[in-house]
Amino acid sequence: MTADEVLRMLDLLETHRIRVWVDGGWGIDALLGEQTRPHSDLDLSIVSDDLDSALALFTSEGFETLRDDLPTAIAMRHPDGREVDLHPVQLTPDGGGDQIQPDGSLWHYDRPVTGSIAGRDVTCLSPETQVRAHLGFEPRSEHIADMGRLRDLFGIELPGPYGTTN
Repeated sequence: MTADEVLRMLDLLETHRIRVWVDGGWGIDALLGEQTRPHSDLDLSIVSDDLDSALALFTSEGFETLRDDLPTAIAMRHPDGREVDLHPVQLTPDGGGDQIQPDGSLWHYDRPVTGSIAGRDVTCLSPETQVRAHLGFEPRSEHIADMGRLRDLFGIELPGPYGTTN
């Protein structure tokens, strides 16, 4: 997925007043202010109240459900290959949000921050939330590189499998 495609999707969502935060690999690149690697999809944390509107919008744009793990996440794919992975969050008083996990527990997103994709400001996950979101699974090489970049730019101490990266 290209940066232009990401920005077009974000514009479409904004036009329909659907509130999202860029998550995943694009979210890390937004924090870094540059695209560091190719991305196959766009991960978005979406305000739960806006989920039905987003699903209807993406469906009207030709997207079909790829994987439905609601209430935790739903992934959709367009026939042209674009994919979007939506992570519903219920807004919390601290400006962040809680996501229902498969076991019913809540996972907390800190207040989002501003990053940049292709020179344009976007709302994205904070560096600290990104690090927490990359725990609990065996990281691939791109995850290790992403976490190292966040550490280098933001001075974040990395836990677990990332703490020994160079």
